[in-house]
Amino acid sequence: MTRRDDLDRFYDILDRVEAAVGGARKLKDCHGRMDWPDRGVYFFFEPGERREAGDQRRLTRVGTHAVSAGSGTTLWDRLKQHYGTGARSSGHPHGGNHRGSVYRKRVGEAIIERYGLREDYPSWDARWAGIERDRDAVRDEEYVLERRVSAYIREQPFLWVDLDDEPGPDSDRAFVERNAIALVSNVGTETIDPRDERWLGRDSRSHAIRTSGLWNVNHVEETYDPAFLDVLADAAERTAPPE
Repeated sequence: MTRRDDLDRFYDILDRVEAAVGGARKLKDCHGRMDWPDRGVYFFFEPGERREAGDQRRLTRVGTHAVSAGSGTTLWDRLKQHYGTGARSSGHPHGGNHRGSVYRKRVGEAIIERYGLREDYPSWDARWAGIERDRDAVRDEEYVLERRVSAYIREQPFLWVDLDDEPGPDSDRAFVERNAIALVSNVGTETIDPRDERWLGRDSRSHAIRTSGLWNVNHVEETYDPAFLDVLADAAERTAPPE
């Protein structure tokens, strides 16, 4: 089987997941009271982008959670980090914390680069431990950009699979995540399903993001193990709507 064949199978599995859950969701329409699986792998897609052949959505990010031994993070916990703050959040509604979500951080970086905003957000890349200024002042300063990141991510359709095993780096969830990224990534291999020229990730500071076509940095240069597709297919069969 070629990489193109494996990509076709991968996207066909995601099509089955979409049919099983009644359609892709957007974070703007989701909440924690929905019946999410405790653990799983999620897949975000770029609105309006399709694969070069056919009408399947073009993947833009793969992620999971609880890949450290003993972690109690749930699937919704991770999705909520990407979602950001709600309408009733004190002081910063519809904002977020990009220091708790690498996805938010990378999207914000690309917005900064695209629109020349480095002087407006000098602390965006810094961890709290490296910032000597008052944290509340930094949060206020970054709030407008956090809102823009929330608006961007909440509009992206996403799917997920129910894959509940013990937390750890050797979990099936970690296996599926890293190999899905490696399969879809265009780093160091034939470019399949190239990104639209307007894709925000083209303005990323990360060479890995710009060249892979994904909002992922880890695993984009790795060789994939096609056996992950069988694990993903099994998980797809267990996945049900969250309502």
